[in-house]
Amino acid sequence: MHMNISEHIETLLETERLSLQISGELDNVTITEFFELRIPSERVTVNFSGGIQKECWRVTHSNGSYSVVYMPDAGYFSLCVDSALGPLDIGVHGPAIRCFSSV
Repeated sequence: MHMNISEHIETLLETERLSLQISGELDNVTITEFFELRIPSERVTVNFSGGIQKECWRVTHSNGSYSVVYMPDAGYFSLCVDSALGPLDIGVHGPAIRCFSSV
């Protein structure tokens, strides 16, 4: 069975949530805060250093400064800073909730 990108992202997020809840690596407050900002995945153009732009998928609302996006070409998530030109990749990559917890 082939999943679409939204289903794939949802599977990744739920797998990470369960793993973190079982391991206790992050507190429940951080996990809850992430899912309170969670939105249905939406396409967004992300800016990278060197003037590169790539189509990614935003998975959270901004917390006022940052949002989390999924980078399908890389297969992982990125913490992006909000800017007037759209989300800007700041080099924090990996699982979504862990990226979110870095700020």
